[in-house]
Amino acid sequence: MSAALILVLAVALAYLAARVAFDWLARHFLVVSGAEYLLLGILLGPQVSGVLSAQTVQGFAPIVTMALGWIGTIVGMQFHLPMLVRIQGEMYKLAFLEALGTLAVVCGVELLATSSLFGLTYAEAAIPAIALGAIAAVSAPAGIEVVARRLGQRGTVVRQLQVTTAIDALVGVTALGLLFCIHHPGSTATSRPITVTEWAVITIAIGVVGGALFHLFLGNESDPDRIFISLAGAVVLASGAAAYLNLSPLLTSMVVGAMLVNTSRNREQIAKTLASAERPFYFALLIFAGATWAPSPRAWWLLPVVLFVVARALGKIGAGRLGARAMGVLPVLGPSWGRALLGQGGLALALALNYQQFQGMLLPQIVFTSAIVSILLTDFASAHIVASVVMPLVGRVRRRDGREQKAESREEKGESREQNVENHAARAGEER
Repeated sequence: MSAALILVLAVALAYLAARVAFDWLARHFLVVSGAEYLLLGILLGPQVSGVLSAQTVQGFAPIVTMALGWIGTIVGMQFHLPMLVRIQGEMYKLAFLEALGTLAVVCGVELLATSSLFGLTYAEAAIPAIALGAIAAVSAPAGIEVVARRLGQRGTVVRQLQVTTAIDALVGVTALGLLFCIHHPGSTATSRPITVTEWAVITIAIGVVGGALFHLFLGNESDPDRIFISLAGAVVLASGAAAYLNLSPLLTSMVVGAMLVNTSRNREQIAKTLASAERPFYFALLIFAGATWAPSPRAWWLLPVVLFVVARALGKIGAGRLGARAMGVLPVLGPSWGRALLGQGGLALALALNYQQFQGMLLPQIVFTSAIVSILLTDFASAHIVASVVMPLVGRVRRRDGREQKAESREEKGESREQNVENHAARAGEER
């Protein structure tokens, strides 16, 4: 059996597992499936069994680019402006404080660690440090959705977590995309070097063109098959053009998703089409990422990985607590609400894989390994972590509501007794 066929079978297995086992495991055991496919890719890759050679994995690079674009489009579909304006501004402020605080903590720790361990200047060490900060900022929404479905309600805490994961994704994708614009390999085909601002404009323009071409070829079409084909074409165009220009496919595709959700009349059908293929793309990305993993040849490479995991946990919990205290919502969310954001998920892996594939980036194996270790440590238990944070808060709210209802019931009974006494006295007076 050829290595390419084995890889195709592994992806097919991931698709079947996504269709059959994902919801069942989440519903019965609060287990978010996915990290096991990352392990499967590592076992099949050249670093362990060698079933999949580096050349075989490289041959499937276009599929990886499309998977990155698909994930970026799903991120952009979250930002429907009419829905966003209905959310309280305090939730956005708290979400940005948490995301930017986590990015700053991890970036600062990794900047000092990589510069001292590997003899890099601060300017050089800032490149992998910013990438690690962007990866640390993102959080997985899967565990939150699993717990919300089990609760059967979406209270203030769950809503804040959902808003925060969306802002985390926005901050992480934007930070890495701008990093690619800042640290961009020069082009010899132009008469002068392209500036950072021009690269940023080109990145956004590619996403706008991809979204416009979707409208041009599809219009208000409602057929699911035609929507899927046109949507895949827009994603391939945007992500492929970005990859060719050494820009971020995730950022350009996020612009495509944001444009489609705000300009299309059939946005619900587009969202369903994206969601129907999200899990297969995610699991395929996990297998590819595992197969491409390789340890860093540098000495002490494991120390920045450990520091990343620790600094990210401290950043999520600490920034979340400080932000809630600053916004005056600490009694509502609790001091440890940021712990529910420790799950990493597919977007973190996509950011790390995008960084690894980018030309001229420093310490790509360390950045990639940090994301893999964080995913393996947090993904399986992410729903349980969310439940440990949300359930006590929901129980406290229910007990408080129960006490209020009992108090209201006692007041109503007291009023009823007083009314009965008054009625009795009135009837006695009439008889006299």
